[in-house]
Amino acid sequence: MDSPAAELRNAVSPEAAGSAARTIAFQGLPGAYSDLSCRHAYPGWTTLPCPSFEAAMQAVRDGRAARAMLPCENSLAGRVPDIHRLLPDSGLHVVGEHFERVEHCLLAPKGASVATLKRAHSHPMALGQVLNVLKELNLQAVIEADTAGAAALIAERGGIEDAAVASELAAEVYGLQILRRNIEDAAHNTTRFYVMAREALPPPYGDGHWVTSFVFRVRNIPAALYKALGGFATNGVNMTKLESYMVGGSFNATQFLADVDGHPEEPGLARALEELAFFSADLRILGTYRAHPTRLAQREGN
Repeated sequence: MDSPAAELRNAVSPEAAGSAARTIAFQGLPGAYSDLSCRHAYPGWTTLPCPSFEAAMQAVRDGRAARAMLPCENSLAGRVPDIHRLLPDSGLHVVGEHFERVEHCLLAPKGASVATLKRAHSHPMALGQVLNVLKELNLQAVIEADTAGAAALIAERGGIEDAAVASELAAEVYGLQILRRNIEDAAHNTTRFYVMAREALPPPYGDGHWVTSFVFRVRNIPAALYKALGGFATNGVNMTKLESYMVGGSFNATQFLADVDGHPEEPGLARALEELAFFSADLRILGTYRAHPTRLAQREGN
């Protein structure tokens, strides 16, 4: 059986040659968890740091990258802000998913030790995930813009009293030593990513496990959402994600982002989408892609 990274590459890897065709964009600095995810999913590819999610998408639209790796949800923190807003109008397609286990490390310059530390710098989400070690070591939490940025700051500043909470890759990139590994409070801390591309790459219908992502807005009629989603229940389609958010600043215009198991050519999902379209003012398929092995393993474990 292929590894998770190999399976994802086989599902979505482009055939074109050239450096851009083997470049994947992400939001953040080198050494960020998104950078690590790109390297795990696409070993051998060039990773392209971008200052924002929109910039990562633009790199794909401009042809500077073939893919973008965008976090959409975390098992502890929930959905990642802005992704749901950017996806529908990005002009890109979801061609894969990746699950990355988040393994926080305590990083410090050479010469520092656990005993010399007084402060830990990182993104607020990361700091919230390592509360036990902060308490144990009596470290003051210092908020930074992101984990990799915290590592870069600590490397530049030097000294023995400050550490960063970041990835093992960040330690390698910025020349820091790892004082402790796997300091996160919850062992199941995992981030899911959408892999985006300019062209849709729908897998051929056949044997396999698929995920379909789409956005829709229900018509402004009583019980519209109940009626729109009824087709998934009656046709035995498993919905794994459903998020709502306002569009256009209107409290009456609600858009939904959903993930379901299955391929649109499967009879059950085809009927469910047809029923959804009838009760929706707008329905757009963002992509159909192979289910990541982590998803399948979790499903078998339940």
